Amino acid sequence: MDHTVTQQDIDNILEKTQWTVEEFHGKCTVVVAKLPNGFILTESSACVDPADYDMDIGMECCKERIVNKIWELEEYRLQCELAKLVK
Repeated sequence: MDHTVTQQDIDNILEKTQWTVEEFHGKCTVVVAKLPNGFILTESSACVDPADYDMDIGMECCKERIVNKIWELEEYRLQCELAKLVK
């Protein structure tokens, strides 16, 4: 068993992830990611002034946060698996 989560591991998850992006009130982006195992992650991004709103920027911010969460979740999963081997 590998003792590290790799970029390829994350890429494999992202390739199978279903993404939904919605805009609300002309200044808020919400991104929902359904991971291959059915787990749901959500993030949102908003601005104060609708004149400054850019959905693409909001989407990228949200996706970056979701990818960071996936890293954390995969590292946690690996730690749990490794802990079972020690017992």
